[in-house]
Amino acid sequence: MPEGDTIHRAARTLRHALVGEHVVDVAAPRLASAVPAPGTRIDAVEARGKHLLVHFDDGHILHTHLGMPGSWHVYPRGGTARRRDLRVRIDVEDVTAVCFGAPTVEMLDAPALARHPQLSSLGPDLCRDDADLDAAVRRMPAFAAPTTPVGVVLLDQRVAAGIGNVYRSEVCFLEGIDPRSPLAVVSDEQRKRLLARASTLLRKNLHTVRRTTVPGREDGALFVYGRGGRACRRCRTRIESEHLGEHARIAYWCPTCQPPPA
Repeated sequence: MPEGDTIHRAARTLRHALVGEHVVDVAAPRLASAVPAPGTRIDAVEARGKHLLVHFDDGHILHTHLGMPGSWHVYPRGGTARRRDLRVRIDVEDVTAVCFGAPTVEMLDAPALARHPQLSSLGPDLCRDDADLDAAVRRMPAFAAPTTPVGVVLLDQRVAAGIGNVYRSEVCFLEGIDPRSPLAVVSDEQRKRLLARASTLLRKNLHTVRRTTVPGREDGALFVYGRGGRACRRCRTRIESEHLGEHARIAYWCPTCQPPPA
């Protein structure tokens, strides 16, 4: 699924296009609940971790979670691409915003938002410069057993919101930690460094679609993610990969730069 920086970029694009505008039409083909009526003003667009919320002045709150296939796009009014996986279309005076392929599309109100099982349990959003890293460190043992691989813990949005599979692999490499290491052998100091590194990288890439983690590169270069079987950029050791955790996401690491725990 998208990393947190992708969702924050989408929210910024939608914010510029929609906030302060009045709805001409809202269509959500698979949504059974009512949608904002024409004339309703769009008050805000926000990202919370990997979730995107559109707030309307009548109290409606559109929640989308893009998963792997979803995306938001903005077109000149009437220029919408014709696709069978259209989930939401928001028409305002000059533009049309469209969400394609998102597995989660729902209309909430303020009470439903407050008790939402996913949104209410999110950890600190690492795309924000005021993310409370100490709080995220404290949440780790609350949501993970000591034997849980730290690479799995980093993907738990209840611990900290925003880290996806790319950053999971990259921050473990940059901090020299094998993603398969049990949480119990990763110190609180190391846990905080992992989160701090993730926050720094997420915020660094908020304004580019060519996500880069290699210093001095702006071309989308990464250290280990997606480079299984290739030479490590630092030591030339063959990069390893393995399905890790309940959802079997592929983790990447360098066995020399990230030695396994003793």
